[in-house]
Amino acid sequence: MKVLIVGSGGREHAIATSVAKSPKVDKIYCAPGNAGIGMIAECVPIGAMEFDKIVAFAKENAIDLTIVGMDDPLVGGLIDELEKEGLRAFGPRKNAAILEGSKAFSKDLMKKYNIPTAAYENFDNADDAIKYLETAEYPIVLKADGLALGKGVLICNDFEEAKEGVKSIMLDKQFGTAGNRMVIEEFMTGREVSVLSYVDGKTIKTMTSAQDHKRAMDGDQGLNTGGMGTFSPSPFYTEEVDEFCKKYIYQATVDAMAAEGREFKGIIFFGLMLTPKGPRVLEYNARFGDPEAQVVLPRMKNDIIEVMEACIDGKLDEVDLQFEDNAAVCVVLASEGYPVKYDKGLEIKGLETFEGKDGYYCFHAGTKEENGKIVTNGGRVLGITAKGADLKEARANAYAATEWIDFDNKYMRHDIGKAIDEA
Repeated sequence: MKVLIVGSGGREHAIATSVAKSPKVDKIYCAPGNAGIGMIAECVPIGAMEFDKIVAFAKENAIDLTIVGMDDPLVGGLIDELEKEGLRAFGPRKNAAILEGSKAFSKDLMKKYNIPTAAYENFDNADDAIKYLETAEYPIVLKADGLALGKGVLICNDFEEAKEGVKSIMLDKQFGTAGNRMVIEEFMTGREVSVLSYVDGKTIKTMTSAQDHKRAMDGDQGLNTGGMGTFSPSPFYTEEVDEFCKKYIYQATVDAMAAEGREFKGIIFFGLMLTPKGPRVLEYNARFGDPEAQVVLPRMKNDIIEVMEACIDGKLDEVDLQFEDNAAVCVVLASEGYPVKYDKGLEIKGLETFEGKDGYYCFHAGTKEENGKIVTNGGRVLGITAKGADLKEARANAYAATEWIDFDNKYMRHDIGKAIDEA
């Protein structure tokens, strides 16, 4: 079969790597892709938001399955456009992708269906938000309602900070139209855990757990990024936590969406906070996490195409989802200055070292081919992933593999998975 993947990051490279393993697939396209994806797929120069061109390409090339990796096209309704033309596509429709597209919607859904989350209020007006903050307890969390590349969240320690936060989100539009509405949320403490899941509208099957590192610098300092690294599984995601989440969060979310007439088929990413009072939902995403996909998918035993088709056909209950009994760690190699200002077009050396090395992966995030060379083309450049018998071995392997790659301004955190030592 022919598969088209929509997106250009490390997540899409991880998806493409899994798709390439399927005996069902004989041709992979990616729009627009990147230099790494280009090694296993044919990249086509179509942007992820160019819906008409994507649909036309899928029809002209008799694409059997389109996998939409990114949040923007999902929230924008690309799945609906493909399905209108009778094309098979994996991902939630527009009315279900709102689970990620609007934080206000998802918070209201959780409140209505008693899904555990932080206390909150929604605001459309900056003055009302500031008035509310005058009597709030601190620290407190401000969230832009819409999509903000994982960066639209501010933790404020006092009223002055919060007032500035409202200004930057709602008035200065630091995150664009995502800040037209805002959620103000109680600050929760505890371990963060990410759990990705496959959903077919009624059945949900969770994948192995993971934990992301959002801050740019060691010790969780610096600005929020799209993710500087991750590890899987999380030692803090115990059987007890899993049982609680299955009972009160996972199936409850799928059922809530169905009850609202928003049947969800695709991936639900549960961002969880393991608080002293039990697990709470921090956020939902409507697609694979990035870089979570880079540690979860390499550990999945199943044929990804079979699982995705089961989701589309409402037959996920027939799938026995299995993961390897090992661990994986991903360290992101970024360009110095990310996420604010950084150079592009710097030659990357050492990529060939990964060829034929079992258990090691070099997922391209921001790269392109230029004059026969592969160069940097983004803030997050590569995701270096390695597996190991346990988390400590995987972490050692991943950091050893980061030394195989070299480019000017190469930057990374040195404490990805350090929490493992505390488990």
